[in-house]
Amino acid sequence: MQCKTLLTKSRLPEADYCINPYVGCLHGCIYCYSRFMKRFARHTEHWGEFVDVKINAPEVLERELAQAPKKGVVLIGSVTDGYQPIEKKYKVTRAILEVLARYHFPISILTKSDLVTRDIDLFGRFTECDVGLTITTLNSGVAKNFEPRSSPPQQRLKALEILHSSGIRTYGFIGPILPELTNLESIFFALQGKVDFVMAESLNMKCGNWENIRNLLAREYPHLLSLYQSRFTQEYWKQIEREIRTLSGKFKIPLKGFYQH
Repeated sequence: MQCKTLLTKSRLPEADYCINPYVGCLHGCIYCYSRFMKRFARHTEHWGEFVDVKINAPEVLERELAQAPKKGVVLIGSVTDGYQPIEKKYKVTRAILEVLARYHFPISILTKSDLVTRDIDLFGRFTECDVGLTITTLNSGVAKNFEPRSSPPQQRLKALEILHSSGIRTYGFIGPILPELTNLESIFFALQGKVDFVMAESLNMKCGNWENIRNLLAREYPHLLSLYQSRFTQEYWKQIEREIRTLSGKFKIPLKGFYQH
C-alpha cells in the first residue's frame, strides 16, 4: 500500500510520536488489543491473518521530517510489530530507521522478534535508543498458543542479551500478564544482565479479543476459564503491581512503568 502520512503524535506516556511500518501483524497474538485497526483496512480476513506493507514509508517520512517537527521520542510499532516476519523481505522498518538516524530523532522499539538484532549497526547511530522485547511467558508451549508466529521466548531473551552486550539500552516488556500463566519471578530472573529496565502491562480484555481468549482457554486451559470469565478487579492488578515492584527490588531491575487497563 501507499501511505499518505507516517509520523503520528502519540498518546502513550513514553513516546512523543509513533510510526507503524505495517497495517496488521502476522504474529497473530490471541490477546492483541490492536485489532481495532481492522476497521481501517480493507480486509475480510481475521485480525492477525493479513498485513499491508507501507512501501513508500521512507519517502513519506523524509518529507515529514524535512518540515522540522519538534524533536521527540519515536516509538516504532504501537499497533503493529516492525519486525514481524515480512520485514525480512521488505525491510521497511530498517529504511525508516535510516531516515530517523539522519534527523537525529530518539527512538524506542518494542517487538516480539529476534530479527531486531539485524539492525544493531543502525541502533548505534542514535544518541538515544531503547529496544525492548516482549516477554509474556518463558513457557514455549504457552507462548506458541498465545503468540503463534512470534519468536520463541528463549530467542527473545538471546536477542536482548546480544543487544545489551552491544551497548544498546534494552528493556523487557512483561505484558500482557496472563494470570496463572505468566510467572513473573522466573521472567525477572531470566532478564538479569540483559536489560536496563522493565515495563509491565495488565491483560486487556475490553478490545474485542475475549472470544479468541475464551476459545483458547476452553481448548488448552479449561481449568482457567472460569477465572478469566470472572475478569480481574482493579485490586487484583494492584496486587500484581506490588508483586512486580517487589521483584524489581529483589533483582535490581528498575520498573519504568506498569500499565493497567
